[in-house]
Amino acid sequence: MIISVGLGEMNISPLDATRALFGIGNPSDEVIIYTLRLPRLLMALLVGASLAVSGAILQGVMRNPLSSPDVIGITGGASVVAVFLLTFLTDLATYWLPLASFVGGSLTALFIYSLAWKQGVSPLRIVLIGIGINAAANGLTTLLLILSPMYAVNQAMVWLTGSVYSSSWKTVTTFFPWALVLLSLSFVISRHLNAQQMGDEVATGIGHQVQRHRLIAVLVSVGLASSVVAFTGPIAFVGLMAPHIARMLTGPSYGRMLPIAALVGSFLVMSADLIARTAFSPLDLPAGLFTAALGAPFLIILLHRSGQKF
Repeated sequence: MIISVGLGEMNISPLDATRALFGIGNPSDEVIIYTLRLPRLLMALLVGASLAVSGAILQGVMRNPLSSPDVIGITGGASVVAVFLLTFLTDLATYWLPLASFVGGSLTALFIYSLAWKQGVSPLRIVLIGIGINAAANGLTTLLLILSPMYAVNQAMVWLTGSVYSSSWKTVTTFFPWALVLLSLSFVISRHLNAQQMGDEVATGIGHQVQRHRLIAVLVSVGLASSVVAFTGPIAFVGLMAPHIARMLTGPSYGRMLPIAALVGSFLVMSADLIARTAFSPLDLPAGLFTAALGAPFLIILLHRSGQKF
């Protein structure tokens, strides 16, 4: 973390960065760190943890290792609404983009859940319908970009890659309570996620209310993913990668795995953002470019190991 706040277009040594954080450093270093880099770092940590836990919950509920918010359409639905605002209602986007993105993701999840309902919701139906909705959302997003004026397209394309570089203290303080509540809820429901792993019949046999707890888990996951997209845009593959890495470290128990997944997700987004703002300095690239570059081969390896084929 010290390295992250120290590196950038103007590098600050770890010692000077530490002194600046404690308020005893160079005033110019303190301004750079507290005004620009620290809010960005904190947002990256919160976003990474939220995406990782959201993906872990979906993988548990769906009993599918490929489930994540960006695979089953939640981020796709949020993106459609956001791109519409950015391209056709530009004046409103400044104030309403976070709320609109959250509503878009939530309504998409509700639509998927309602379509999947047939005397209850099966994980397979949610995944299949979600993949279809995601494809439709991506197509609609592309159509909006084609129909939009060029100046608006540029802004929308930057948002669609996902980034924390516009984060401020206002962004952090707005997002933090939401993330704290939902992350806390995810740890509370972790034992129910363990029961979901047994399958519906076995879980019901031991007294687990499958449909009720599945709905609660999906709502928590959707809340985490949609809130992230609302503030940063869709940062790809973190919700897919982090739970698998955490599972390799802790085993399948969600009580142990969720906190580690949150830490792994935070590290992934923090590292991606650090590379994004230092590798091609003075250019400041979106962190989502680097999570996507890492996530694509990760997905291929995951498919290969699970014995699936394209």
